[in-house]
Amino acid sequence: MKLKESIESVRNQFRTDSDPFPNDEASLNSLRIKYIGRKGLIAGLFSGMSDVLPKDRPLAGQLLNELKIEINSFFYEISNVSKKILTKENTDTSLPGINIPTGHIHPLQQTLDQIKSIFSDVGFSIAYGPEIDDDFHNFGALNFPPEHPARDMQDTFFIDPETVLRTHTSNVQIHLMEDQDPPLRYIVPGRVYRNEAISYKSYCLFNQVEGIYVDKKVSFSDLKSMLEYFVKRMFGDNTKMRFRPSFFPFTEPSAEVDIWSEKRKEWLEILGCGMVDPEVFKSVNIDSNIWHGYAFGMGVERICMLKYGIDDIRLFYQGDMRFLEQF
Repeated sequence: MKLKESIESVRNQFRTDSDPFPNDEASLNSLRIKYIGRKGLIAGLFSGMSDVLPKDRPLAGQLLNELKIEINSFFYEISNVSKKILTKENTDTSLPGINIPTGHIHPLQQTLDQIKSIFSDVGFSIAYGPEIDDDFHNFGALNFPPEHPARDMQDTFFIDPETVLRTHTSNVQIHLMEDQDPPLRYIVPGRVYRNEAISYKSYCLFNQVEGIYVDKKVSFSDLKSMLEYFVKRMFGDNTKMRFRPSFFPFTEPSAEVDIWSEKRKEWLEILGCGMVDPEVFKSVNIDSNIWHGYAFGMGVERICMLKYGIDDIRLFYQGDMRFLEQF
């Protein structure tokens, strides 16, 4: 009976391969797969049972099962030996394992999440828009005429004469007003780009949150109350703040919001805001005699630096774990 000879051959081969038994996990697994794996030698012997004459099958089956039990017993004993080694008196299995470091949410993302939560709580939806946009949405529709001095306020990365890396998230308010009928109430978070020298207070990219609210009978007092609510939620109920007249091409009147720093004993600017200029409404075919609105924009880095006392914007982008682990 050829199968009987094959069984003895596999038994002798296994005894050779397992003496001495493998002393590492990889070799042991390799041995296990070779003999009792799904496509191992034992499985091959069982598949050969179909070629055995019916009268010889009982004996062949008995011999094959004995071999399978012998090999399985070997691996069972090996498993017990490994457990005994681990539980020797000189091994304290109660000791803690290696502490694998886990990641943390970046301080900028923490600040952005808080900003989004504050405005979401009072009915603002969240929208996103293109970081690469045309001149019309980034400048023209926001009342930046060609050759207008206001364009010099922002140093722009041009992809071509009509395409830019957006200099503010205000471009998205134009997309929103083009695509949807009023009323609108959105905040727009995202990255913006300026061709500026990198220093402790400026960077070539930063994160901004734009806010836009368009409805009937919206007033500057509505804007003030909303931003006072935001400042108290973000910096605390006792935070002193003020509105200071300013200029932006796409809002009129315009203002900047400052908060008082007890540490520095000075006012610090945190955002710009104002009532949406009628020229902006005109560019998106909204009747400014019926609809009114306000807009505001804040830098997330600026808010984060003031909130946590960070004095160098470059720290956010250097990936220094000594800095990031503090958050």
